[in-house]
Amino acid sequence: MKQASTFEVIAARGWNLLNEGKPFTPIFVVGTILLFYIGEWGNPSFWQTAGFSLLLIVPLLALHYHFDFPLLLRNYLWLPFVAYLILWGEVNLPLLTFALGLYFFFTVFFWGTFYYHLRIGTSWLNFTRFWKLVLKNSDSTSGNAQEQLPKFLLILSVWDLFYDKLGNGMAVDYTSYALFLLGVWALSWILHRYLFDWKPEVKETLTEPIEDTGEKSDKVIMIVIDGMRKERFQEANTPFLDKLRKNGTEYAQMETVYPARTVVCFSSMMTGTYPQEHGIKSNMVWKLGIKVESIFDSLRKIGKKGRLLGVAHLIDAMGDDVDAYTAVMDNDSVDKGILENAKRIMEKEDLDFFNIQLISTDQTGHSRGVLYDEYIQKIEEADHLIEEFVSWMDTKGYMKNTTLLICADHGQADGIGGHGHLDEGERYVPFFMYGPQIEQGKVIDDKHSLISVAPTVAQLLGAPYPGHSRGSVLTDALKYARKEHKHETESHRISTSS
Repeated sequence: MKQASTFEVIAARGWNLLNEGKPFTPIFVVGTILLFYIGEWGNPSFWQTAGFSLLLIVPLLALHYHFDFPLLLRNYLWLPFVAYLILWGEVNLPLLTFALGLYFFFTVFFWGTFYYHLRIGTSWLNFTRFWKLVLKNSDSTSGNAQEQLPKFLLILSVWDLFYDKLGNGMAVDYTSYALFLLGVWALSWILHRYLFDWKPEVKETLTEPIEDTGEKSDKVIMIVIDGMRKERFQEANTPFLDKLRKNGTEYAQMETVYPARTVVCFSSMMTGTYPQEHGIKSNMVWKLGIKVESIFDSLRKIGKKGRLLGVAHLIDAMGDDVDAYTAVMDNDSVDKGILENAKRIMEKEDLDFFNIQLISTDQTGHSRGVLYDEYIQKIEEADHLIEEFVSWMDTKGYMKNTTLLICADHGQADGIGGHGHLDEGERYVPFFMYGPQIEQGKVIDDKHSLISVAPTVAQLLGAPYPGHSRGSVLTDALKYARKEHKHETESHRISTSS
């Protein structure tokens, strides 16, 4: 499997400008105005008038960029548009119709058909299903139609109103507009103060050290099945993963972080803390690199090695600790290629901690939806591939005293992005551990957070916790070895034939 090229890393960053909802809105609004008035480009007064009226809508753009409008809150975005219609009553129907057409062309055809065909090999007819995913999508991407439509219809209407008045020498009622902006801000603040109450609880204290006289793991192998929705995993036929889960310790209420975006979740898992502290708050990373220590830093302090094998945009957060593979590959073969790459890395570096990201399940959820058979099939394929990989690890002698950690970084709702705002199916993820240092046959029903990954890995490998780690060590899963059990690790291997 090819490594991600420098071009792909840069292209992934560029795509995130259009993929993530917050930067998409101003880009789309500006692009729409420019395309709609393309015949005026040769007129110097156009640029002067359009530029000045753009400055007037910057506060509106800033409000929509600053505030999230997740899930039910997006319904309230129509109130400012209704208020605009009551106050000014002027709309440019051709402009708004053009904007709607351009938006659905971008999401349904360019993104859902052309982009996914070139990147992962979906059918040229993918638009026949993709439009449904756009309409019900609830995540924080640009494909969240119920959020994006009221945003850009309002902003375009206000911009065009000012453009028309200024272009025709008419007076602009700045006082009314200022009061309108104040009203939009007040609505946004009230919504977030009193209705936005489903974010995961934040732990204020740092990870508390625990007394551990038990034996350590020689290695921790973590496999993240990106975007694997918990109840769909439970419906799938996954005999190998079920065996690991039932013979290890399962955390039945493992909660992801907010926003539940891939780079955010991996950053939280690898640092043990929250987005507001490690600094990665979306897949669009404006300032490269996490702000705090990671588990990889902790391992280096004791002379151990860890790596993350994942998609290119994880480099933006984890930097040189990432081996990035290309995500431009047929979705039916990408996970197999990832694990073949993982074998080569393991043989070359003999890692103490290895975090491997599988992406086919997530990409199927994005491109085809999670409530269809294709999504279940990808989970089942991951089960088979992981079994083969673990068998290979066992044959090579890497499993003698190794802890396996299997989880998802987030779940998925049914939509083209499918995750971000903690809609149904996003919040709780599959999570279980297996190995000689892990309790067998336990199910933990207490709520835990994925920020526990870093301190638990550190505990298993005898490393210090990352400096800003706030997650609790998952002590319920740890087996404190007694003297008579000291030789169990040599014989405790995974049977892939039973």
